[in-house]
This record gives sequence, C-alpha cells and structure tokens, in this order.
Amino acid sequence: MDQQLNQEAATTGTFGCTSCGADLKYRVGTTELVCDYCGATNEIPQSEVAIEELDFEAHLDQASVAQDHMELNVVKCSVCAAESSLEPNITSSHCPYCDTPLVISSAHIEDILQPKSLLPFKVTKDEALKAFRKWINGLWFAPNALKKAVLSFDHFKGVYLPYWTYDANTDTPYIGQRGEYYYITETYTATENGKSVTKTRQVRKTRWYSASGRVQQFFDDVLVPASRSLPQKQVTALQPWDLNNLIPFDAKYLSGFITEKYQVDLKQGFGHACRIMDGRISNLIRQDIGGDEQRILNYKTGYSDITFKHILLPAYVSAYNFKGKLYRFLVNARTGTVQGERPWSIIKIVLTILAVIGISALSYWLFRK
Repeated sequence: MDQQLNQEAATTGTFGCTSCGADLKYRVGTTELVCDYCGATNEIPQSEVAIEELDFEAHLDQASVAQDHMELNVVKCSVCAAESSLEPNITSSHCPYCDTPLVISSAHIEDILQPKSLLPFKVTKDEALKAFRKWINGLWFAPNALKKAVLSFDHFKGVYLPYWTYDANTDTPYIGQRGEYYYITETYTATENGKSVTKTRQVRKTRWYSASGRVQQFFDDVLVPASRSLPQKQVTALQPWDLNNLIPFDAKYLSGFITEKYQVDLKQGFGHACRIMDGRISNLIRQDIGGDEQRILNYKTGYSDITFKHILLPAYVSAYNFKGKLYRFLVNARTGTVQGERPWSIIKIVLTILAVIGISALSYWLFRK
C-alpha cells in the first residue's frame, strides 16, 4: 500500500491528510508530513532497506529494469529547457532556474528511472533566505543598488536536483618519463663598480629516464550532476554533500518541493565520471613515476565492477533581475552554503584602483621627504 501511495504521489505530487484530507507537505528537518489547514502531522515511516549500488551494465538495458521506473508530471521551460515536476492544482508558475513563466498546458507525464535514495531538506526556506541576504551583503565591489533591488523571493523554490554516483575499479597501464634534477656550475660575466668580473652560479638541469608501470584504484561515489539547467561551476561549488546520510527514496519527502528530471542519462553521466576519475588517475601515475618531474606519454584506463546510484539532493534555487540582467543563485539545503552569480560595480573597482595608486604615490613621496 505504501509503495502504491509513493507511486501515486510521484505523479500527483500530493499526499492526503489522515485528519482532513487536505494536501500534506514535508516539514523540513523532520520525518513528518504536516497539514497547512488543520495542523495535523503524519509521521513518515522510516525504511530499514539498505541503500544498494546498482549494476551499471545491466541498467543500460532499459527494458530489463522497467520495475525501477516511475512516472513524473513535468513541465518544460521554453527558455532553459529544464524539466521539473509540477505542483498540483497550479494554474501559473515560473521556472526556478530562469524565472520564465511556464506554459502549464504543456505539462505531461514522463517515465524516468526512479531515484533509490535522497537527502531530505534540512535548511528551512527562511534560513536559506537569511543565508542569501548575508551573502549579498558580504559581496565586494557589488553595486550599492543591489541590496535595494527587488529580489524574486516569490519564486524562491525548494528543488530536488538529480545526481548520479558511480563506483568503479580502475586499472591503468602507462608509459612515461621520470625527470631528476642535477646542477652544473656555470661561469658568467657581470659588471660591478664599473668593472667586468667573472662569477659562477649553479644552474638546474633535468635528466630524463624512461618509466612504465600500472596504477590501480577503487573510486567510491564519484558525484555527477544530472542537470544542465544551472551553471556547473555553481552546482559543483555546493559540495560537499553528506552522502553518508542518504536515506531510501520515499516520495513523501518530495511533497511540497519541485523535483527536476535528469537531463544527463546514465551512460552520459558515467562519461563525466570518467573525466573526474581521469584527473585523479593522472596524479596517481605521477606519484608512481616519482622523481622531480614527470611526463605521461601514454595510458589507458580499464573500468570494472561499475555500479551506480540515482539520487536526489536538496537545494533552494532562484533567479533575480538586476538592471535588466538575470542572475541565479543556489543554497545547499543541507549546509546553507550559498553559490551564485553576481554583478560587479565598475565604478567601485576603478575608484579602489585609483585609491591604491594614490596611497602608494603618497607613501613614496613621504618616504623621499
């Protein structure tokens, strides 16, 4: 029965209050659903099901994992192409990523891979707004008018962002070179007191040796955003996430929030994970080569025992207009960390540079005096 309710809620976005029948919403930081009308609370049963890693190769065949899918009522933004769940009984809404009015009539049912785990919202909306205002007030070289700008807090939304995590064993044979420093004494001529003198100095050289070998490494929970709706720089900067606190997926935690559909599929996500792993593998190869410098001439990584998780992570997302330009910001709904785009005051920057030049010139003049 509970599984059936979860499936229905994933589509409709609602759970009925056991007291009055009104829609329930998840109370941030708790394990409860709360009714805005009668105030009744409904406890979310805590699952003891272990969060498991799923076989990557098996799940590439979508037909074999139909039981792992769910339906989501989504609407697509005509500007940024984000596909997000639509709250029930909504006649008008705005995209949380670009503030564009959504065409509600275009909402449709999508069949997606169901997340197996999530991190519930921990930071309240009021706490997130306070964190954002503090962030704005702490910006250097921000226009004075920014603090007085009308922020689109009406469209300040709690959103579950989709992610993939990947585990894999890697085996990487490589060919390279190890560089070792040595020093030679070099003679040169310099002018001192109007006279030419001969001096010596130590000059560093590098002697190169062939190197080859292999490095092996297990990677755990390589985190890949499955959304293209937000600047990747800001999304990445929201880390770290307390993934050790992931809980089994329960649609009740989605009640009252927007859930974004993933735009990066399972296979594409692993390609991103490989690039993340590749950076770490390169460092492992350099450590294995040793010496003072390293050159990596060739290597090829093999991946085995690949597993994955599809997870949802919570954030508050909004956009605000300042002097005709759109700026977006994110708040990590677990830690309160704020990341976003911001305008710069050219006048403040120029005045600061001129002030530094003026102070330097005055200091030099006083020193000469």
